[in-house]
Amino acid sequence: MSTHSSTHFGNHSPSSPSPAPPSPSNDDFEEYYQYIQKIQRIYKSKIQPLEVNYNFEGFHSSPLTSSDIAAKPMVLLIGQYSTGKTTFIKYLLDKSYPGEHIGVEPTTDRFIAVMHDEQDRVIPGNAAAVNQELPFRGLNRFGQSFLSRFQVSQTSSPLLENMMIIDTPGILAGDKQRVERGYDFTQVIDWFAQRADLILLMFDSHKLDISNEFRLAIQALRGQEEKVRVVLNKSDMVNQQQLMRVYGAMMWSLGKVVQTPEVMRVFLGSFWSERPPNCFEDCRELIEAESRDLLKDLKNLKRQAIMRKVNEIIKRARLARVHSLIISHLKKEMPALFGKKSKQEALIANLDQEFLKLQQRYHIPAGDLPNVDVFRQALSAYNFDKFKPMREDLLLKVDEALNTDLPGLISTMPVVHDNATEWNPFVSDDCTTPIPTTTLSPWLISTDEKTKYHHLFTEHITPGNDRLSGAEARSVMMESGLPNETLAHIWKLSDLTSDGFLDEDEFAIAMHLTQIALDGVALPEKLPVSMLPS
Repeated sequence: MSTHSSTHFGNHSPSSPSPAPPSPSNDDFEEYYQYIQKIQRIYKSKIQPLEVNYNFEGFHSSPLTSSDIAAKPMVLLIGQYSTGKTTFIKYLLDKSYPGEHIGVEPTTDRFIAVMHDEQDRVIPGNAAAVNQELPFRGLNRFGQSFLSRFQVSQTSSPLLENMMIIDTPGILAGDKQRVERGYDFTQVIDWFAQRADLILLMFDSHKLDISNEFRLAIQALRGQEEKVRVVLNKSDMVNQQQLMRVYGAMMWSLGKVVQTPEVMRVFLGSFWSERPPNCFEDCRELIEAESRDLLKDLKNLKRQAIMRKVNEIIKRARLARVHSLIISHLKKEMPALFGKKSKQEALIANLDQEFLKLQQRYHIPAGDLPNVDVFRQALSAYNFDKFKPMREDLLLKVDEALNTDLPGLISTMPVVHDNATEWNPFVSDDCTTPIPTTTLSPWLISTDEKTKYHHLFTEHITPGNDRLSGAEARSVMMESGLPNETLAHIWKLSDLTSDGFLDEDEFAIAMHLTQIALDGVALPEKLPVSMLPS
């Protein structure tokens, strides 16, 4: 939502042309849907049957539809009012779209999903939430007060053939926060964030305060940090010296809210519909380079989205597998004839102990178990006697998907080479000084590393054992020279079953975390899903 009038972004000053929005590729489009079809087949044939048999829907979420899986990559824009979210969308589309509203006060008072269609039209929220071809059926849970403030705006755009963009209401600041929205804004943000492929936190160089509502919205992004990018928009409205102070103030404000060791990527931007005459030019080259990097992120979004979809299916399959083990275990513990009610009550009351039994019996990582209090509450609505017993055939299908089908699909995906250079505008007084940084994720263990750690594991394992004791693992880890507190944190992340031993998978995690700590990478508080063994 910008304070300036709307024209095509091509009307920027000709002396300094702005980067062009990403253009779609027909090859990328076809390749994307080939992978989507493979993901759909794997889910429907090998994962969904397990979900249905053990009522996964009653405890977690309903089965995925074809439209859920095939949904185009989603870009979620979040920011306080007048930070330029709506104008940024116009910049990308190079046109207006139905339902847009730009102004200095909070004007976008609704969630707007901007999507592709040959004809311009607006689909009201209630209609969008029941449309089988749109991925918004899950929004029904937020009720009429939210759906009346949600709409789908469709327009013809090459960009939207490859993605959808979610424009959110300008987040209220100061006394304006007391205005009742009529629905839980943070929960809605969380719903979209879980499904988004890229989340852009928009800041204005003149509007850096983080209100309570903005803070809650940012905190709702926990667990989604790898998707988040920060955009400091209107960066050319301050001079270089002011920009340094603004950047520092923004990072200080974010640091008080974002409780994560990962560093969020920050882009300096200037996404005007029409560049104002009073903007500064001393960091123009840097701002244009930053804008190109952000647009490159958008261009690669479709391929990255495939990997995210596979990752989400893997997480869902692991959760469904554990859910089936819990439900079938509770069924097995029920008596055949008498005392069913008292036994069910005892199982619910001692659910944490039942989880511990399952964790030890099936070597389930603690992070794969659901929240015991939430699960206990959900169980109270069911009769355990009607639960289904364990079906090995369904479990085998899920294991096949996790161990063969999905890893095989990942192995065929083309690698996206990102040669973008990250720029740090405050390394010196010269705004054009680039700081190259690696863009490879440290949270993946390569095949070569696994082979190396396998040999190391076998060298130190006591014959006849399949796990390293704490003392054996400690001697290997101490060779790194890392501080004891760092090694203690690595152990906490690696000992997935919290039994004081490391099996081969856990040992590989420990060795990989040790190496990246030696490389100077900050360790996460929680082990990333990408590092969990299949």
